[in-house]
Amino acid sequence: MKIQLPDTTGKLHDYALVGTPVAPSKLTPNSARILYSAAHVVADPFGDHDPTGPAHVDWGKTMEFRHYLAGMGMGIAEAMDTAQRGMGLDWNGALELIRRTKEELPDALVGNGCGTDHLDPADAKSLDDVRRAYLEQVEAIQKLGGRIILMASRALAKVATGPEDYIAVYNDVLAACDEPVILHWLGEMFDPQLAGYWGSDSFDDALETALSIIGANVDKVDGIKISLLDARKEIIMRRRLPEGVRMYTGDDFNYPELIEGDDQGHSHALLGIFDPLAPAAAYAVSKLSEGDAKTFRATLDPTVPLARHIFRAPTQYYKTGVVFLAWLNGFQDHFIMLNGAQATRSLPYFTDCFKMADECGLLRDPDLAVERMRHMLKLYGV
Repeated sequence: MKIQLPDTTGKLHDYALVGTPVAPSKLTPNSARILYSAAHVVADPFGDHDPTGPAHVDWGKTMEFRHYLAGMGMGIAEAMDTAQRGMGLDWNGALELIRRTKEELPDALVGNGCGTDHLDPADAKSLDDVRRAYLEQVEAIQKLGGRIILMASRALAKVATGPEDYIAVYNDVLAACDEPVILHWLGEMFDPQLAGYWGSDSFDDALETALSIIGANVDKVDGIKISLLDARKEIIMRRRLPEGVRMYTGDDFNYPELIEGDDQGHSHALLGIFDPLAPAAAYAVSKLSEGDAKTFRATLDPTVPLARHIFRAPTQYYKTGVVFLAWLNGFQDHFIMLNGAQATRSLPYFTDCFKMADECGLLRDPDLAVERMRHMLKLYGV
């Protein structure tokens, strides 16, 4: 099968599809690694979208995608950044998403993003403001029976004056959590407003603060997701975690080596890239569970160029590539995103996404993907 694709000058070249769609696999509770996919939401294209108003979500298609992930045994990291949270999906929309997922998939492995995003950082004047905001979301999520992923707070980054402020707030919030949570260390490449998180621009100093919070609250911490796109930093922290506390890689650049691990440990995964890569990730870890590390790496290593492309700087716009592939794969009928985020990447970016996804076997219906790519090209005047 062939399609004509433009280069960066607009000249068309024949491209012949080469990929074979990845075979379906299913993870089990005994699989070698725990995998969470930070799943996207589907916008309602018929809603009267206004960047200053509430999001219009196609709940049917959004939930269909979660059933698809759960059907592979994937965990779902709900109401996270891939859902456009903080960039179109407000706290009320996020809570509705959490409620629907709990209702429709009561037995699935689900962690729910809990933050302070209903508090505008400009309105945060004190640590008490941040503390109240966190506790409001903790209470609401736990009332629904949901488990928590404790996300980083823009408001806390604004008002905190040093490490001791982070320690005080996190100790109080963790004390209110009924079950162990996953902490999230999100780097400024994903959100520039989180620069200096944990009270320092130095990784070494920030690491000590994060570890001190975990050490003081071991019974409240299931693990930590670190999203710094730096394998060395993740491994350093992984080796210093208390016994029983898991590392969940958030490194969308180096995940194969981090999940495989070394003789001193390994990472589980909570990744935005495991939204489009879900079938490859499930298949790879099923092989790792059988002791076949070679096939694990042979499956995931070729996906890294695609992941690095989707998450290229400015990294916070990675979700545009995620939703583009969801559209190509038929998980939604359109390529419209909350806040018009489909416009945050260029045509060459989408063209390369198409080719690299094909090469990795991630176009589950090549005929449909080609048809939709042709529609995209026409939209751009090709």
